[in-house]
Amino acid sequence: QVQLVESGGGLVQAGGSLRLSCAASGFTSSGRTFSRSVMSWFRQAPGKEREFVAAINWSGSTTGYGDSVEGRFTISRDNGKNTVYLQKNRLKAEDTAVYYCAGGRVVTTNWVSYDYWGQGTQVTVSS
Repeated sequence: QVQLVESGGGLVQAGGSLRLSCAASGFTSSGRTFSRSVMSWFRQAPGKEREFVAAINWSGSTTGYGDSVEGRFTISRDNGKNTVYLQKNRLKAEDTAVYYCAGGRVVTTNWVSYDYWGQGTQVTVSS
C-alpha cells in the first residue's frame, strides 16, 4: 500500500527555518506512480481545522500556497527520489502544528480530495 512518511519536524525559534521531507513508497501497488501524483502539505493545530499549506503538481510546474504561509514556505519535489519537501522560512509561533503530507490526483486545497496521508510530524516554533 502507499506510504507517506514525514520527517524533519522539531523545535525551532521564531524567525528560523526548517525543512520537512515526505518520502513516498508503494504507489505502483495501487496502479499509480509518485511522479504523476499531486502532492500537498496540510497542518493542524490543537483546536483548529486542518489547514491547507502548499501543493505541487506532478512536474513541479505549478505550485500553490495557503495565504498564511505564502512568501515564507516553498514546496518542491524530487521525482527521482519519490520525495516532497517543504522549506519553511521566517517561522512564526502560529506555524506550530502537526504537518501532514498528502497525495492525490488533482490540485486542490480541500483535504478530503486527497487519497493518501502520512502520519504527521510535529513542528513547534518558540518565541
